[in-house]
Amino acid sequence: MSDSTPEANMPKRPWTKGPVRGRRKAVQYSDEQLADISPLVENVGLPLCIRPKAQGVDLVSWAASHRELIESRLQEHGAILFRGFGLTTVDDMERCAQSVVPELLEYRERSSPRHAIAERVYTSTDYPPAYPIFLHNENSYQSAWPLKLFFFCQIAAASQGATPLADVRKVCQRIDPAIRERFEQKGWSYVRNFGHGLGLDWKTVFQTEDRGQVEEYCRKARIEVEWLADGDRLRTRAVRRAVAVHPRTRETVWFNHATFFHVSTLEPEIRETLIADLPEDELPANTYYGDGSPIEPETLDALRQAYHAETVRFPWEEGDLLLVDNMLVAHGREPFTGSRKVLVAMAQPLTWDDIDAAAAQP
Repeated sequence: MSDSTPEANMPKRPWTKGPVRGRRKAVQYSDEQLADISPLVENVGLPLCIRPKAQGVDLVSWAASHRELIESRLQEHGAILFRGFGLTTVDDMERCAQSVVPELLEYRERSSPRHAIAERVYTSTDYPPAYPIFLHNENSYQSAWPLKLFFFCQIAAASQGATPLADVRKVCQRIDPAIRERFEQKGWSYVRNFGHGLGLDWKTVFQTEDRGQVEEYCRKARIEVEWLADGDRLRTRAVRRAVAVHPRTRETVWFNHATFFHVSTLEPEIRETLIADLPEDELPANTYYGDGSPIEPETLDALRQAYHAETVRFPWEEGDLLLVDNMLVAHGREPFTGSRKVLVAMAQPLTWDDIDAAAAQP
């Protein structure tokens, strides 16, 4: 007769922490018993929410074993909220993110103030809490951007502080076809001026003090560089596409920062101060059509309305992990009070060459 204990003869429950205690007979748990998968808000598909149904379900192991499920649901819904898994630390966030996508990305060519919490985990933004941040697709102004974003709520705000979301497939459908066609033909351009003491300086944006390195980065990224006569001032201009085809779903998406970076989208007090102090061509950031012509005020109003019409929000709970397909869903930030701490990590770099290659596949 074996001298092993009944516990030793019983297999560990899949995707749970620790051994099963109780009867000798092993119990098998299906996906349905371990996780509830349903929209966070009834009849609203964004975001899809995954919650544990069994005590001690380990998200790292569950996610690693269900990557195909996560990917297919992400492509359908655009964002997945993992809630109730007991995540508390930056290490929890990193391990969960890497169970879905093994390698995380460095934040480069920066446009908003943020700082590193771990090697490739950052504060989502250090922008003052009193101001909202308009909806945008992360780094769509760059020549390379992340396909996946992870947001982790370590500390929820005392009030507001949500991360609003908008499905940019639906945003694109809402935009007047004449406006969409104009942007498809012309693209959009992003002009930045560094050296006024407003916004980030070029050394922070490009993470170097070497002008030669800046010029080399910009050459590879298809950014025009102009060093201005008064020394440490720099102007850059990048022309990008406004509409893309998602490389996996093959759906058309509105993918740009043309609305986000336009001076008219700023909060009125900030916008009025900048316009009063600086000529238009010296604003810290502004956008135009790709040929350099101005974007009409009524067009910008229509674009903002399209984003607002598709915006959904949910209050953060501490321990939430939100996975976003960055080409399907735009995100923003509400103003807030309290000590909100939402962290971000990025993964799966894409370029326009990748998009073209995917589109050429049969």
